[in-house]
Amino acid sequence: MKLKIKKGDIVSVISGSQKGKTGKVLAVSKKNLNVLVEGVNLRKKHVKPTQQSPQGGIITKEAPIHYSNVLLMDSKGKPTRVGIKKIEKKGKVSSVRFAKTTKQELTA
Repeated sequence: MKLKIKKGDIVSVISGSQKGKTGKVLAVSKKNLNVLVEGVNLRKKHVKPTQQSPQGGIITKEAPIHYSNVLLMDSKGKPTRVGIKKIEKKGKVSSVRFAKTTKQELTA
């Protein structure tokens, strides 16, 4: 399955306990259909002291969210659905993502 959300995109959470928050996509998991969004769905994890972190303690990190709970932000900063259109450049056909609200092409 091909996801329309890519690493580096700015997304907005549209459902769940994190509704209304926005952030940059850090990672996309096609296998689990999850995305990792910066500053959203933060969880605390207890870490034992190791050679890399001799102090140990409690760290805060992002947990994944299902991709259906996020929408891409368009150039105006509003959530939008994503469409794919085929365009021809120099004799080659390529697919490009575009915002359904503004019809502008998205770059990522």
